[in-house]
Amino acid sequence: QVQLVESGGGLVQAGGSLRLSCEASERAFSTYLMGWFRQAPGKEREFVAAINRSLGNTYYADSVPGRFTISRDNAKNTVSLQMNSLKPEDTAIYYCAARSRSRYGSFYSRDGYDYWGQGTQVTVSS
Repeated sequence: QVQLVESGGGLVQAGGSLRLSCEASERAFSTYLMGWFRQAPGKEREFVAAINRSLGNTYYADSVPGRFTISRDNAKNTVSLQMNSLKPEDTAIYYCAARSRSRYGSFYSRDGYDYWGQGTQVTVSS
């Protein structure tokens, strides 16, 4: 069982920045593809970004490239999401997720992940 703990959420004005972090309990952290999702009130949980296990290839939702950057530090079992130029529509609960090697399905989908954090609230005021 992998435990994921997010931190770094908060209230920021439009145009501002936040950095989210997610720490994993699993020593084999480097074997997991890591993703960030978000869920706004009344909406489905949606993919934001992902980073693969070793090469560090990154993937982003169409709404965030150039504004958000995902990164990982396998030595510290952490994955981060740097969010710049935030917009009110970025307001949501942000979730960290881990996908094992044996998981089927697309990593762009919430069904493509084995473990989830509890989420951290990001609120962007206009």
